[in-house]
Amino acid sequence: MRVLVTGGAGFIGSHIVDAHLVRSDDVAVVDSLASGRREFVSPRVRFFQTDVRDPALREVFAQERPQMVNHQAAQVSVNASVQDPIHDADVNVLGTLRILSLCVEFGVEYLILASTGGALYGEPARLPADETTPVAPLSPYGCAKYAAEQYAALVQRLHGLRACSLRYANVYGPRQDPYGEAGVVAIFTGALLEGRRPTIYGDGEQTRDFVYVDDVVRANLLAADRRADGALNIGTGQATSVNAIYRALAQTTGVTMPPIYGPRRPGEVRHIALDAGTARERLGWRPQVAIEAGLAATVDWFRRQRQP
Repeated sequence: MRVLVTGGAGFIGSHIVDAHLVRSDDVAVVDSLASGRREFVSPRVRFFQTDVRDPALREVFAQERPQMVNHQAAQVSVNASVQDPIHDADVNVLGTLRILSLCVEFGVEYLILASTGGALYGEPARLPADETTPVAPLSPYGCAKYAAEQYAALVQRLHGLRACSLRYANVYGPRQDPYGEAGVVAIFTGALLEGRRPTIYGDGEQTRDFVYVDDVVRANLLAADRRADGALNIGTGQATSVNAIYRALAQTTGVTMPPIYGPRRPGEVRHIALDAGTARERLGWRPQVAIEAGLAATVDWFRRQRQP
């Protein structure tokens, strides 16, 4: 299968690329390298350094003629979206629209869209939230991702492009940016290994659904194999507090320094966990990596990156 992965030099995207290579798929990658890293991309793929909003992207589609597009490129920070909602919408809505238009123009058969479950449902009355939970985002990021989902669904109705929106919980694991705006596991791990005190925004009792990157990659491959469409939650259904994550990482790294507590950030939800029952029924997907094992593997990867 000819696959084009946008954001393929990024945290999740690069793992998806590797998984397609294991299956001997023919893979091309588009990434602006604004946050992705070139060294994460295998030399076995064709790499195009360009932004999904760049008109030059059409030349990539014309050259590659992908059968499937996996659209992982995004602005991923809730806080950044609150600070600059126009930029967030430019990347996550207009960038997705450009991808969708090119998919139609060049006859792409199937599209996977990386969406969000963690920021889409706001503060649900009942947890874990399933796909019938009312959409009520608290941030521009959640609004933009939902708009992108709706455009993908519209293009399917208008042009027949099958599209699946995978609503991720809080994904963590190797290759996540420890200096970015998103991903507390990576941020905490990087700080602890460098002897710095991480900052927890709020009281730390806010809860998230932490899902390991390998499980997310499996969901993407299963969706590609089954050509699922519509929106599917990808999470564990388990809520874990940010304080609990910090304690677990401090124990794993052997560092005992307390965190710094800062003011709660606007736009961030208090409690969220995702019911992935629909993904189980339609994809046969279940999370397989327990959080203890996932955190240990993540810390091990970060430690190895620090070795000369």
